[in-house]
Amino acid sequence: MKIINAISLALACTFYLHLAGNVMAAPRAGTVVIETTAPYAAAWPKLKAAIQNNRMGIVARASASAGAKSRGVNIPGNMVIGVFRNDFAVRMLAASVEAGVEAPLRFYLTENTDGNARLSYRKPSAVFAPYGNADLDKLAKELDAIFETIAAEATR
Repeated sequence: MKIINAISLALACTFYLHLAGNVMAAPRAGTVVIETTAPYAAAWPKLKAAIQNNRMGIVARASASAGAKSRGVNIPGNMVIGVFRNDFAVRMLAASVEAGVEAPLRFYLTENTDGNARLSYRKPSAVFAPYGNADLDKLAKELDAIFETIAAEATR
């Protein structure tokens, strides 16, 4: 019985350390993370306006926290926002059909423990870099500038 308890404790500690490592891990290369002083509830309208102001389209939106809330479960706010535009999609596909899996590009809005929002996104150049395609790289640089502008406007 003592051996089983020791094994269970060791497994629990390993699992905890694995989770803690994932939570504290550095963001992937090419990821931009912006801490804001805006409350999470105010961040989505600002991000939505910035996306629209920069002539990009909101293709999809998903929120685990909204889904959980509808079931009576409260978790910190989070939302993934898929963003793209058809003229970029056409150019992307002309450069690489395989790269189509990357669209829409995403912003990730999360709620910190203090209630303020964090905005994260992977630079389009980082998303498309593995394809090794000059036309895709050119498109990604244009999108980098747009995403940077959107993020700056949304987090002012």
